[in-house]
Amino acid sequence: MICALMLGRDGSRGFPGKNTAPVLGRPLMAYPLLAAKASKFVERTYVSTDSPRIKEVAREYGARVIDRPAELCTPQALGEDAFAHGYRLIRDEVKAEGSPLELLVLLFCNAATVDGALIDQGIAALRANPSADSAVSVSRYNMWSPLRARRETKEGFLEPFVPFTTFGDPKTLNCDRDSQGDVWFADMSVSVVRPRCLEALQDGLLPQKWMGQKIHPIKQWGGCDVDYEWQMPGVEFWLRKHGYTEAEPSPVRS
Repeated sequence: MICALMLGRDGSRGFPGKNTAPVLGRPLMAYPLLAAKASKFVERTYVSTDSPRIKEVAREYGARVIDRPAELCTPQALGEDAFAHGYRLIRDEVKAEGSPLELLVLLFCNAATVDGALIDQGIAALRANPSADSAVSVSRYNMWSPLRARRETKEGFLEPFVPFTTFGDPKTLNCDRDSQGDVWFADMSVSVVRPRCLEALQDGLLPQKWMGQKIHPIKQWGGCDVDYEWQMPGVEFWLRKHGYTEAEPSPVRS
């Protein structure tokens, strides 16, 4: 069996209420749920959360709810630990039903730049290559090459975040954003992982250990997880380009 597991919690600091903020007439978190539903292979979707509102939306879109423990809902809690917690519950549930878990599709409530086709690309890639640990959506952001990254010194000035010598002879470097080749970022829209990745998180590659070591890229454009309100127009643009339109107004509840 292939299942999807989505994370979301209350308490965002940068953008309070982001997971259920409206985009094209739907909550932001509706889009990864719709993507899982549109997948040819995902048979069941779970949402791990502490939020009553997120639980409500999850059920509206046909997902099962996992009550996330309080210690996994703090700002300091790591997503990888919440994924591992949800994975164990799902693994045991489907095993009891006689259906071993083949793959797990990992999603976030605040990452709406995903559709069923993207999920299915990841599943197909893992089925085609048994040595791969995961298949992960990535977007090309050459303008954010590590060569351009800076940090502030104690004196209040900017210095390279990564020493220029890391990239070779500094005399060969320049300001062209494409000079280092394509820079791919895991955009958090979807990670399709084998159970072994969550069984042995300690062996995974930083910073997202749930991806394992051998990570297959699912290339797309414009993917992102929303942390600030200013990102919402970009997400709406992506959704429109992928065929989404304004939702019909929901009937007023009594």
